[in-house]
Amino acid sequence: MTVIDWVVLSIYIIAIIGMSAFIGRRQKSQEDYYLGGRAMPSWQVGLSIIATQVSAISLVGAPAFIAIKGNGGLLWLQYEFAIPLAMMGIMLIMVPLYHRTRAITIYEYLEKRFGRSTRMSISAVFLVSRGLGSGVALLATAIVTAVCLKWPLWETILLIGGISIIYTTFGGIVADIYSDIIQLIILWGGSLLAIVILFGMLDSEALSLLKSEPQRLRVFDFSATGLGDGKTFGFWPMLIGGFFLYLSYYGCDQSQAQRLLTTATPREAQKALLMNGVLRFLLVLTYCAFGVLLIPFLLSHPEFAHRLQEQQPDFLVPYFLMEYFPKGILGILIAGFFAASMSSIDSALNSLSAATYQDFLVRIFPKLSNITDAGRVRFSRWLTVFWGIVATGFALQMIGGPETVLELVNKIGSAFYGPILAVFWLGILTRRGSESGAISGLAAGVGFNIFLWQFRGSAVSWLWWNVFGFLVSFGVGYGLSTLSPPKDTAEGFMLQHGDLVTEYLSERKYYWILTVVFLLILLIGFILQKLLSSG
Repeated sequence: MTVIDWVVLSIYIIAIIGMSAFIGRRQKSQEDYYLGGRAMPSWQVGLSIIATQVSAISLVGAPAFIAIKGNGGLLWLQYEFAIPLAMMGIMLIMVPLYHRTRAITIYEYLEKRFGRSTRMSISAVFLVSRGLGSGVALLATAIVTAVCLKWPLWETILLIGGISIIYTTFGGIVADIYSDIIQLIILWGGSLLAIVILFGMLDSEALSLLKSEPQRLRVFDFSATGLGDGKTFGFWPMLIGGFFLYLSYYGCDQSQAQRLLTTATPREAQKALLMNGVLRFLLVLTYCAFGVLLIPFLLSHPEFAHRLQEQQPDFLVPYFLMEYFPKGILGILIAGFFAASMSSIDSALNSLSAATYQDFLVRIFPKLSNITDAGRVRFSRWLTVFWGIVATGFALQMIGGPETVLELVNKIGSAFYGPILAVFWLGILTRRGSESGAISGLAAGVGFNIFLWQFRGSAVSWLWWNVFGFLVSFGVGYGLSTLSPPKDTAEGFMLQHGDLVTEYLSERKYYWILTVVFLLILLIGFILQKLLSSG
C-alpha cells in the first residue's frame, strides 16, 4: 500500500469512529442502543441485512472457490436458491409475532410462549455459539486484511477488534447498520471495478480458455445428494438444507433477527427481508462473475498463477488487488475489506450484549431493572466491550491452529440451527407446544445431529443436519407436548390458520415477488450454465 492508500484507510477509520460517537450522544435508553428507537427505515435495515453477509471472506472466498478450489466452480450459486423461500417463511410466520412481543431480544418470545427455562436455554446456546463464532469470523477476515496491510496477523486482529469495539460500544445498532451500508457500497463497487479491470486485461483468445474448465462452469449438480455420496455442494442439500439453515439464521439468531425489531412495524421489517431476498443474489452474482473471469486470467498469466501454488486459495483475490488495482482506489477497497472484517463482529457484539442483559443479568440481579435509563445504556456498553474482548481474545488464541476450525464452527452451527428453529415453530404454529416438550425436543434434535456428525459425518452432508435436526426436534417436542394440557396463554403468542391467511393476503405482492425471484434465479442459473458451457 502507498501513502495515499494509508491516508484513505485512516480517514475511513476516523470517520466511522466519529459517526458512532455522534450517534451515541443521542441514545437515551436501551431501546435506542439495541433497537435504534424502533424507528429504522426498512431500506436501511434491508441493506444492513445484505451487508452482514458481505465479509472480506465473501469477496475473496467466492471467486477463489470458483477459480481454483478443488471441486469448486459456479456450484457456489446453489447457496442462493433457498434465500427467497426462506425470506417468505420468516416474513409470514415469524416477524408478526416478534413485533407483537415488543421485546429487545427474540428469545423473550420463547419465555412468553413457553417459560423462562426455554428462553434461557436457547439464549445460552446463542451466547456460546455466536461469541466463539465471532472470534472465528474475526480471524478469517483478519487473515485476508493482514495480507493487504502487510502486517502480522496478531496486530491486524487487535486493530480490527479494537476499532470494532470502539464504534459498536458508542454507536450501538444504529452505528452497525450505517457502517454496514457503507461497507456494502464499497465492496460491491470494488467487485464491479475488479470485473472491469479483469475484462480489460483479457482478449478473445484468453476468454476462449474458459472452454478448458467446463467443470468450473457448471451451476447445478443434481446427482449429488449429500446422503452417502460424500458430497456437500449438490442442488437438493443446498436447496432444502439451505432453506432450513436460512430460516433459522435470519429468523432465530439474535444477531440477525435483532435488525427486524428495529423497524416501527412488522410491514417495515418484511420490506427489509424482501430487499434481502431480491438483492442478495445480484451481489453474489457479481462475486461469481469476478471468479469466472479469474479462470482465463490465471490460465493466460502463468507467472501469477505460479505465485499462488504455495498459498491458500483465499489469497488469490488479495494478491490480484494488490498488484493490479490503481493506487488510491486500492486504499478505498482495503477500507472496504477493513469494514467487512469489522462487520464480522460488530452486529454480534451488540446482540450478545442485548441477550446477556435482557435474558440473564436482569433476571439474576433484579435490582438492575431499577437503575436509570442512562445507567442501563452505560451497563449495556460495558457488556459490548466484554464480548468484544472475548471475541478478539478467541481469535488470537486460534492463530496457527488447524484450518478445519472454520469447518468445525460451521458444523456446530448446523447442529443447532434446525433444532432451534423447531422450538420457535413449535410455539408459533401449535397450541399444544409445552416447555418440557420444547426443551426435550431441542435436546433430541441436537443429540441426533451430533450422532450424525460423529458416526455418519462422511456420509451425511452437514446441510442436511438442519433438516433432520428440525424434524426430530419438532416431532419429539410436539409428541411430548401432547401429554400435557395446552398452556392457557398459548393462543396469544401463536399464529393460527386465520392469522396466516390474513398475513399472506395483506402483503401477498411481497410473496409473489419473491416467488418470481426464486424462479428467475433458477432460470439465470440454467442460462449461465448453457452459455458458458457452449463457450
